[in-house]
Amino acid sequence: MTQTKQKYDENQIQVLEGLEAVRKRPGMYIGSTGPRGLHHLVYEIVDNAIDEALAGFCNKIEVKILPENIICITDNGRGIPVGIQHQLGIPAVTVVFTELHAGGKFGGGGYKVAGGLHGVGASVVNALSEWLEVEVYNEGKIYYQRFERGRIITKLEYRGETDKTGTLVRFKPDAEIFKETTHFDYNTLQTRLREQAFLNGGIHIQLSDERDTENSIVNNYCYSGGISSFVEYINKKKAAEVIHPDIIHFSNIAEDDNATAEVAMQYNDSYNELMLSFANNIHTTDGGTHEDGFKRALTRVMNDYARKYNILKENEKNFSGDDVREGLTVIISVKVKDAQFEGQTKARLGNTEIGTLVSNLISEKMSAYLEENPATAKAIFDKALAASRAREAARKARDLVRRKSALESAALPGKLADCQSRNPEETEIYIVEGDSAGGSAKGGRNRKYQAILPLWGKMLNVEKARLDKVYSNEKLMPIVTALGCGIGEEFDLQKLRYGKIIIMADADVDGSHIRTLLLTFFFRFMKPLVEEGHIYLAQPPLFRISKSKKHYYAYTDEQRDKIMAELGNNYEIQRYKGLGEMDAEQLWETTMNPETRTMLRVEVEDAAAADEAFTVLMGDKVQPRREFIEENAKYVQNLDV
Repeated sequence: MTQTKQKYDENQIQVLEGLEAVRKRPGMYIGSTGPRGLHHLVYEIVDNAIDEALAGFCNKIEVKILPENIICITDNGRGIPVGIQHQLGIPAVTVVFTELHAGGKFGGGGYKVAGGLHGVGASVVNALSEWLEVEVYNEGKIYYQRFERGRIITKLEYRGETDKTGTLVRFKPDAEIFKETTHFDYNTLQTRLREQAFLNGGIHIQLSDERDTENSIVNNYCYSGGISSFVEYINKKKAAEVIHPDIIHFSNIAEDDNATAEVAMQYNDSYNELMLSFANNIHTTDGGTHEDGFKRALTRVMNDYARKYNILKENEKNFSGDDVREGLTVIISVKVKDAQFEGQTKARLGNTEIGTLVSNLISEKMSAYLEENPATAKAIFDKALAASRAREAARKARDLVRRKSALESAALPGKLADCQSRNPEETEIYIVEGDSAGGSAKGGRNRKYQAILPLWGKMLNVEKARLDKVYSNEKLMPIVTALGCGIGEEFDLQKLRYGKIIIMADADVDGSHIRTLLLTFFFRFMKPLVEEGHIYLAQPPLFRISKSKKHYYAYTDEQRDKIMAELGNNYEIQRYKGLGEMDAEQLWETTMNPETRTMLRVEVEDAAAADEAFTVLMGDKVQPRREFIEENAKYVQNLDV
């Protein structure tokens, strides 16, 4: 490594003033400068309004997407204070939008609990906006101030009288920061705001899209049932039948009055658990102490009840956590005065006392509920017993698979063409449908880091199957064996043999079905692979256009038309019907060469939406699937029939 010759002294130590640090490193504050970070700007301002609602001063929040992707958010709270802040000598509202770590959530008594980015939310949105305007309706007066890229453009101005209270924030995201896109997706905002309305029962949230003035969209969300309504909504959308009609709901308050815990749950006839946890309205995607406390207590309560009433016989093992949570939809929401989150993105809650609070809540109230509702208890325990027996069958099938592998000369699948490297940071495995495509892939690959696994036999739809069926499926087990990280309870991401798992199927209806079946399998039984970004979809070309011994590839009809227009006349065009039509060189050049290929990384932004989609599309119920197809048919492109 060559050393820099530049002098390193006190002059090289930079101090970024004010909001410069945010513009220099935006990802540190909003996660990314892609679509996720863009939408996060809206969430930060909405979170501030939600905090006003939690404090008891706001019951209506309006979010508008205006032409040019300008966002306008209004609440009817108290209005940000406009008096002079004593430390800085400028109006408090100016401080909120220009100073990092300034706000009413640091122990000043303004808020009991709060989400937001630890007080940096409003100033971060300001820093990353081309311009931002704020109007405050406070004590009968209207005040206005404008900023551009975080800098003060106008001083706080008095603009007349009013009889309302609250705050209006209008901003335009800065295209210099959000280079990928500044276009807001209505469905993304809709999902988040609906979630907030569920989590804060009684608050009215209105979302409108006014970018197309002739076809504006308005949705209103207000749920008096709170998280119970959330569970009801999810189970209706899941297309699964509930096994008991009532939603089980518990809540309690900590003895020191600094935290509350609320749980709503209902079992359905699917084999899949959906647990969504929140702390101060923030979705804790990586769980935390509130989830851990719930799981421990539920397993303990269920086993105690099963032993007491002889549901489990003396010689039978206790239920596992997976047994008692099969088919469970549960929302856990806690509100904490001093929430301790792990990581900047607040994906995991760390407060130990919250684990105890949730555990005590379930231990006390779930036990009483089961005693008082024997019919519901019977339905739940019938479900748990079936899950327990299937788990035991899966264990036996797993042991049989292990013994069989140990007796074979090689533990890896016979059709796997492995790569030379053992470093998961550079290795990748292509899961290819069909022996002919597999042959081309094996011939065209880079043997050093690319492995090929052709698939054969009948593909199992795991949405309709428990784990024991997976172990006996000849098409899925080679995948499990090749990846090396196990499935279900035994899954261990550290043992993953390939950093990228690439599904390569034909660009037609059959190929789409295979991709969906594989994605369902990964989502249900190896979910961390999806969550950690290890799953990719290869994008083979649809067309090859040839002229004068030169070849051009098109991945869409639009690309094809553009290439044909540029070439003029006398060209040949080939429409690929399957990967098997490509020779090894063509497959490498178009789909496998890291320097020229295009791949889609599979990501899950919203666990509830993904769970619903897999259940609707791959489950037994026909009507929800028909409704889904009818609703989404207008978005289909390049349909291959």
